[in-house]
Amino acid sequence: MNETYVDLYAIPRMTEARLRNLVERFGEPEEILKAGKRDLLEIGGIDQELVGAIRSYRRSDETNQRILAAQNLGVRTVRYQDPEFPQNLKELAYCPPVLFARGEVREEDRLAIAVVGTRRLSPYGRQISEKLAQELAQHGVTVVSGLARGVDTWAHRGALKAGGRTLAVLGCGVDVYYPPENRKLYDEISEHGAVLSEFSLGMEPLAMNFPKRNRIVSGLARGIVAVEAGERSGVLNTAAWAADQGRDVFAVPGRIGDRNSVGTNRLLHDGARIVTSVEDILQELGVALHLEERARIPVAEDEKPVLDFLSGDPLHVDEICQGLGMPVSKLLSVLMQLEVKGLVRQLPGKLFVKQI
Repeated sequence: MNETYVDLYAIPRMTEARLRNLVERFGEPEEILKAGKRDLLEIGGIDQELVGAIRSYRRSDETNQRILAAQNLGVRTVRYQDPEFPQNLKELAYCPPVLFARGEVREEDRLAIAVVGTRRLSPYGRQISEKLAQELAQHGVTVVSGLARGVDTWAHRGALKAGGRTLAVLGCGVDVYYPPENRKLYDEISEHGAVLSEFSLGMEPLAMNFPKRNRIVSGLARGIVAVEAGERSGVLNTAAWAADQGRDVFAVPGRIGDRNSVGTNRLLHDGARIVTSVEDILQELGVALHLEERARIPVAEDEKPVLDFLSGDPLHVDEICQGLGMPVSKLLSVLMQLEVKGLVRQLPGKLFVKQI
């Protein structure tokens, strides 16, 4: 982790826009703290007061302790210039200069959909959130959400259940577990995707952070799906960001008069695409065509029974051996061939899932 970004965010009145201007001018964050007064004042948005704060900055014991704790968690900084920085975010006019990340962002995460909704979801909303996320993940789509209670939680769980990838965007520091009951889920996501935040270490989950967080949720994805949303739900804010960013907006229809359907039905009235099954989303993404192309990939005679045996549910290599009566050495060779063809994916712990 580049500790200097934590230092820079600890400087009073430092904002994302100002930090990005500084990084564009000086290149490395360490150079900002070494810069002279005249050079700093040449940067847009940098005034005398901020220059004084930069030049007099000294790391506090509290900041140092947070850095050490975050390093123990495996937190990293991903700059917008880095290859790992999410490509979808780079398309935005005002992407953050740095993300604090626990886990890994991959190139395949460009094909992503955000599943969002109310914290006070109904049993139906819980079922739909988990089902849509699970089916998206089974088709190789990364599921993005905000790790909040309700729809977000079940969206992440659905993606993990399918053995897929999921990205969680926090409205607090990446070293802050919020909500606290999702601590285990936070750890699971960091192993099968990433937990991300534009906020510096130790930032509390303040109400004003979440509208800013929502632009990252939508910006990471090709589109958003609103499952349930009330009249004043933050989901409407995320949908507005998505529309402004040129992302697709989908919504699950709800019953007239149901308070959890007011927001989603309004989105549909305003032109959101209706979702009655995962196919409605996949077709808009072009994934259906991708799957048809994949179906034409030649499969050898010894590969076909293995491919037919696998599904979207992870299976251990021993289970596959037992089910097919195939020697493990032969099975591993076949699985490797299928993985090269993009038809099978290996998960940690010698687990395998079908990619179609």
